[in-house]
Amino acid sequence: MHSGEMSVFPKISLKPEVTGYLRNVFLNKEVLAAVGPQEAESRFQKLLACLSHPPSSTCVRASTHLAPLEDIRLSLEEELKKQQKCGSSAEEPSVQIAPHPRITDVLLLPVDGPRAVERLSSELVVDAQCGSAVLRGAHVFAPGIVASPKYMKAGDMVSVFSDLEGRCTRGATRFQGNKVFVGNGVAEMDRSAIFVTETPARGVGVRMVDPLYKSPSFDGVLPSMVFLQNLPSVVVGHVLAPQPGERILDMCAAPGGKTCHIAALMGDKGEVVALDRIRNKIDRIRQNAQTLSLQSIKAFRFNSTQAVSDEPTQEAEGPPFPPESFDRVLLDAPCSGLGQRPNMASTWSLKEICSYPPLQRKLFQAAVRLLKKGGVLVYSTCTVTLSENEEQVAWALSTFPCLSLQPQEPHIGSEGMLGAGLSPEQLRLLQRFSPELSWEQTDTAASLARRADTDTIGFFIAKFLKT
Repeated sequence: MHSGEMSVFPKISLKPEVTGYLRNVFLNKEVLAAVGPQEAESRFQKLLACLSHPPSSTCVRASTHLAPLEDIRLSLEEELKKQQKCGSSAEEPSVQIAPHPRITDVLLLPVDGPRAVERLSSELVVDAQCGSAVLRGAHVFAPGIVASPKYMKAGDMVSVFSDLEGRCTRGATRFQGNKVFVGNGVAEMDRSAIFVTETPARGVGVRMVDPLYKSPSFDGVLPSMVFLQNLPSVVVGHVLAPQPGERILDMCAAPGGKTCHIAALMGDKGEVVALDRIRNKIDRIRQNAQTLSLQSIKAFRFNSTQAVSDEPTQEAEGPPFPPESFDRVLLDAPCSGLGQRPNMASTWSLKEICSYPPLQRKLFQAAVRLLKKGGVLVYSTCTVTLSENEEQVAWALSTFPCLSLQPQEPHIGSEGMLGAGLSPEQLRLLQRFSPELSWEQTDTAASLARRADTDTIGFFIAKFLKT
């Protein structure tokens, strides 16, 4: 990584009201008293800079329920070597793959970037979601393309830009709006094959050969053995610590990464119930479970706020469930997502961001009722606000006297943030991942793990015991 090149990539673009709201969160009275205004402001600006960049490491969760970690690492190394040979004629160093020293089913790969890449005169524009995927190592798939050169043919070199605000007209030949450069690639399709068709084009539209951030593409690579997942999301499964034979509930499960991890950690022995409100997301969970050879997962389309019922049922295996039906519950709650990376721009209003805590509390109430006495509840989000994280913990502890905070293992993030009125002891039991860019250049496995632990998406985890 090259810190001198940071200026080529902008900070996240937020609405002024949202920026002001976040500043008040990170510069609240308790934080200012603890670290001072200068340090608090520095941390806030660092957060804004980090959010628009991808993490410095790619995290892969290995299917250790199917094969030993080292066997999977060696197989992945071979697959990526083949990818390198197909993608470039130049001799490149092999991608480093290192096991995480504390998380037994995680492999880490360094990300090279931001790199000095020269822009071309021929420009192609993709939507923001596609642009973010490219920054994490993906190629450009045809559905993400919104504009291309007028006479683009397969084989043409193009510079790829991400439309930050969703204002580019589909099929345009040029776009002068708010966009950011993400790298260069080779067109795999003619323009007509992308835009002038009765059915939407599928497959790779542009193969990235010189991306701003260089990371392996995992499209079709060992699908049953490796699963791309952000490091904090893997930590959640280990913190929940499911045991063989237990009955576990994943309340907001799509797309199923955490659901499948729970089943794998149990050795596929027991029952993992996955709920989500959207039909195609349930189909995705089932597909992931099938790909990973997991039989213990049962997925249902259902609103988890209504997943508990005092009415007797006819021995139905699906929701709603009677109280105290589950040994452990994961509530990976719907949230404002302000910790997701890379996130180059957000058009959400402050009203939208503040709409999540009431829903999270409804889900929390259902989770507590569904959990057996002596059971474990893990609450997590991928956002950085106090209102969706530490303030929800404070509310839960005051609302449910049966709940107590528990230590987390592994605990590789920082402690909870000041400002919600929690005690120092309670904050130490929480786990908050706050993005931090790292410019450490050494290539040892230890340095890769240090970068991976600190330069993550923004994430929050709390673990409760019901007594």
